[in-house]
Amino acid sequence: MTDPIQLRAVPQPDHRPSRRRLFIRDLVIACDIGVHAHEHGQPQRVAFNIDLTLRDDGPPAADDLSCVLSYEDLVVGIRALAGSGHVNLVETLAERVAALCFSDDRVLVARIRIEKLDVFHDAAGVGVEIERMRA
Repeated sequence: MTDPIQLRAVPQPDHRPSRRRLFIRDLVIACDIGVHAHEHGQPQRVAFNIDLTLRDDGPPAADDLSCVLSYEDLVVGIRALAGSGHVNLVETLAERVAALCFSDDRVLVARIRIEKLDVFHDAAGVGVEIERMRA
């Protein structure tokens, strides 16, 4: 005698919006940053780590850079922000980077981590991490 066939429920498609992640790791740029007098005019190494959650509309329509958010454009933009003059606070720089990220409508969440690498000889870095979400 054979076992009766067990009917299984057919999985239903998930209709929740899809997400895609884009990241930039350990981008190191010399920045004129800091509140102390000895930091003014003395560029410091600053590491940028960016994690973005993007709206994902499925596979790109074509195998073409114009169909996706370009991490190259983000890196160029971050370099421009870092080179645009003195900034006192890493928090200020982080907010500027977040604003740059949100200039693309597909960005839903931006996590920005900025570290000054040479402040203390006994620490790999000090800094701030912020997370911002599109309303």
